[in-house]
Amino acid sequence: MGNTKRARIYSADTWHVDDGVGTDGEALRKNPVRRSFTAEYKLSILAEYDACSEAGEKGAILRREGLYSSLITDWKRQHRQGLLKAAVGRSDGGRGGPSLSELAKLRAENERLRSKLAQAEVIIGVQGKVHALLEEISKSAAPDDDT
Repeated sequence: MGNTKRARIYSADTWHVDDGVGTDGEALRKNPVRRSFTAEYKLSILAEYDACSEAGEKGAILRREGLYSSLITDWKRQHRQGLLKAAVGRSDGGRGGPSLSELAKLRAENERLRSKLAQAEVIIGVQGKVHALLEEISKSAAPDDDT
């Protein structure tokens, strides 16, 4: 390929044509909207990404989905830390929080555990007093060997 042809192909004025239409055929938006991904989507992409064994497969997935490798890195870190879990059912709380039913169960369990803790603290206090009392009784009942 000659230098003039290469210069013509790679000239700056042919790099981008703004005709108001995106690569998918949809009209371009004036204000782009940030994409958000569900946990299920992230997990499915991670599974597909990790299953890649052939050269170029990972890059093909990234191109197909319009993702960057840094997103995959972030999602893997989230998954390792346990922050990325698939939802079992529809969330009533929205935005990735626990569902209302799950929240009610957790509050009930929390209350039950607080009650159990209070009871255990009372028992431990009584045991301490009984131990101290028995120690005093054993000291007073023991014969004095020093005399």
